[in-house]
Amino acid sequence: QVQLVESGGGLVQAGGSLRLACAASGQTFTMAWFRQAPGREREFVAAIAWNGGNTNYADSVKGRATISRDNAKNTVYLQMNSLKPEDTAVYYCAAPQIWTVFSRNRNDYVYWGQGTQVTVSS
Repeated sequence: QVQLVESGGGLVQAGGSLRLACAASGQTFTMAWFRQAPGREREFVAAIAWNGGNTNYADSVKGRATISRDNAKNTVYLQMNSLKPEDTAVYYCAAPQIWTVFSRNRNDYVYWGQGTQVTVSS
């Protein structure tokens, strides 16, 4: 069983930056971030392979987001720069159950955190 706890959300002005963190307990492989805005489906943001050697980003955040991980701390990070009001959402950390998963599909992820709110004001 894996437990995920996100932190780092908050209110920021457009153009600002935030770093989200997700602390995991238990063994993790690929780690990913998703987000969900009110009235919208949960969407993929970024994913990172177990060794950090492979990353993937949604087009909407490419060039503005960086996903990284510190396996010694069992923590994954999402650095978001040049934030826009449309980045406003609850951000969730997710992990799959098996090591072979490296996916943008939320249905491939079994473990989820409780989410952290990011609000970007214009």
